[in-house]
Amino acid sequence: MEGFTLLLFGLAVLKTIAAATLRDTINTLQPINDGQIIVSAGEVFALGFFSPSNSKGRYLGIWYYKIPIQTVVWIANRDNPLTDSSGVLKLNETGLLVLLNHNKSVIWSSSTTRSAHYPIGKLLNSGNFIVQDGNNNNEPKDLLWQSFDYPVDTFLPQQKLGRNLITGLNRYLSSWNTSDDPSRGKYSHQIDTAGYPQFVIREGTVKRFRFGSWNGIQFSGAPQVKQNSIFRFIFVSNEEEIYVKYDLINKSVLHRLVLATDGFLTGISWSYEENVWREFARVPVDDCDYYEKCGAHAKCNINNFPPCNCLEGFVHSRQYTNGGCVRRTSLSCYGDGFLKFSGLKLPDTERSWFDRSISLEDCRILCMKNCSCTAYAALDISKEPTGCLVWFNDLIDIKEFTESDQDIYIRMAGTEVEAIQSMQSHKSNIRKQKTIIISCVLSIGILLLCLTFIIHRQWRTRQKGRKMKSDLEEDASVTNEHGNEDVVELPMFDLSIIRSATNNFTLENKLGEGGFGSVYKCSNFRILPEKESNMATFFADEKKSVLLDWPRRLHIVNGIARGLLYLHEDSRHRIVHRDLKAGNVLLDCEMNPKISDFGLARSFGGNETEANTKHVVGTYGYMPPEYIIDGAYSTKSDVFSFGVLILEIVSGKKNRGFGHQDNLLAHAWRLFTEGKCTEIVYATIRDSLNLSAAVRLIHVGLLCVQLCPDDRPSMSSVVLMLSSESTLPQPKLPGLFTTRNLVGDSSSSVSYQQYSNNDMTVSIMSAR
Repeated sequence: MEGFTLLLFGLAVLKTIAAATLRDTINTLQPINDGQIIVSAGEVFALGFFSPSNSKGRYLGIWYYKIPIQTVVWIANRDNPLTDSSGVLKLNETGLLVLLNHNKSVIWSSSTTRSAHYPIGKLLNSGNFIVQDGNNNNEPKDLLWQSFDYPVDTFLPQQKLGRNLITGLNRYLSSWNTSDDPSRGKYSHQIDTAGYPQFVIREGTVKRFRFGSWNGIQFSGAPQVKQNSIFRFIFVSNEEEIYVKYDLINKSVLHRLVLATDGFLTGISWSYEENVWREFARVPVDDCDYYEKCGAHAKCNINNFPPCNCLEGFVHSRQYTNGGCVRRTSLSCYGDGFLKFSGLKLPDTERSWFDRSISLEDCRILCMKNCSCTAYAALDISKEPTGCLVWFNDLIDIKEFTESDQDIYIRMAGTEVEAIQSMQSHKSNIRKQKTIIISCVLSIGILLLCLTFIIHRQWRTRQKGRKMKSDLEEDASVTNEHGNEDVVELPMFDLSIIRSATNNFTLENKLGEGGFGSVYKCSNFRILPEKESNMATFFADEKKSVLLDWPRRLHIVNGIARGLLYLHEDSRHRIVHRDLKAGNVLLDCEMNPKISDFGLARSFGGNETEANTKHVVGTYGYMPPEYIIDGAYSTKSDVFSFGVLILEIVSGKKNRGFGHQDNLLAHAWRLFTEGKCTEIVYATIRDSLNLSAAVRLIHVGLLCVQLCPDDRPSMSSVVLMLSSESTLPQPKLPGLFTTRNLVGDSSSSVSYQQYSNNDMTVSIMSAR
């Protein structure tokens, strides 16, 4: 035992020494060989040599250090891979980084405009690898080179994307060629400085998607990319440089923008809970995002059919091969006017002119005086519309948005402006009249319904009062110690009266069940006799089970999930139910589920997340393995029970007593892995269900009943899974298997083992 303790102590010391020896710098005397890495001070990023999957080439790159999935964010020699593991990165005395192969030939090097006295290369927590000039004390003093100036396919927080107008440096993204080949692909994402600057995704030299110009709040072509609670964008455009960058408000989040090999720019965040990268946004979003989808003077809306329609004042023309539009009335220059359009992606600004110093009114006057001016708009709308952006050509690549605050004023013939404004005014008046009429009708209808409800309720209250008074006077009187009759505040009833009121506890008068017994309908009260099982009756009674069609079952699952989420995360104390089952879920007349029977529930205080007990109580078939074996329970125990409930609700079968060979979990797992999910679903609802929704629900159920509690999702994740279309992880084997054949593999078998803990012996099975 002492030797084992010493071994553990030695391993801990070695781990501490290894952590202490991690370095984040490189100097002229300490190169990096293949197999060595440097790690940023906060252990966020690492720099070293790697090979992509299915590739024999070796590359010098930067990746996230602690993430199990190697995610590369920068590569030095993307177009010139090493052919073996002999590569070495050196920093020479002038401040240049050089990458050498086995022949000591330079296959990649950095650049610098001046030499250094004491150069130091350092990897920062931002993912930026920099070379600085330090003094004798090794303190960084002056920046010589940085990897952020030479991005590959990844855009990180605090990184600039754009042009330095003084040096000509162009920071832009270019996709990998394939997922295994990091050489330059055919897609690029960079700023176009012709006219008013705008960011563009190109396929080769052809524009594929245009973000539109920055208006002080957002890019006009991507209104979803704007300031929010997660990150904020910064756009800078002056005489020295034009760039965009973004900063994370929550610094603990790992976030990146990636130009994928298929040309999509995707926003990705790391999920610590699931240990996967989650995509939360991508552009292009739909077909209307593709460049010049509808041609000149036309707007695109994916919700319309057809999606392309001419702007007001324009009509379709055959002169455009892509279905563009022309003016209905020709311009006459000095007799023209401007029509305001809102909620549009501003047209391509490649041939535009702009001035930041003049007002929007001066911009209108300037555009009116120039007969070649076709439209104008404000440059900055963050506070009030200021600056001037003017177009002199056809207006192309326009998309219709509902969430955009940008306005554009398009030049039209004076007669056309008057006609359109008159029509708009007429339509507005008609809409107002319809709104007033509909509002009046709805108000009167609601008022009548309210009056009817109030009158009916008052009548029923009076009727109940009369009957209650009669019942109390006849049956609920008691004799006090002086021999006088007093009517008590809570009346007492004889068993004969209760039998009469419930028709001798007939099933027709049974309302449901709770933790203390069944609930019966009487005149004005409820009776609780011997304990039975409420939602379970739907599984036992085929006639009642038919009432639960697919939408109702889905509604019940979502309701139970929200109830558990409240108990686990939203209530004042974190509550673990410990006995969630079909019999403890009540359904009202509208099939709304309510979790009942909190007799076994336990609450956690402070930072408590789990506990142990020597007295394991609950219902077999719903209890998770860790609770049965070790008495350990947590919120993940309820998640397991909820997963069993999902599978029972979908299949209409109970987990316990499902069959001689299988339980329900084993049966569902086998069919899921064989791609036969429809066979799990209750036969009477197969024709009415949404197949993809049913498969997703079974998938979520199997995730909840996984053997290891840490593998099971939290209830907040479950609710998100049920309400979204996000990709789900593959489930692992469920707990408490009782099958002889796993996934149809005849070589699979199970072994029975006896587990003893806390004076309790439980038999379980484990696959081998």
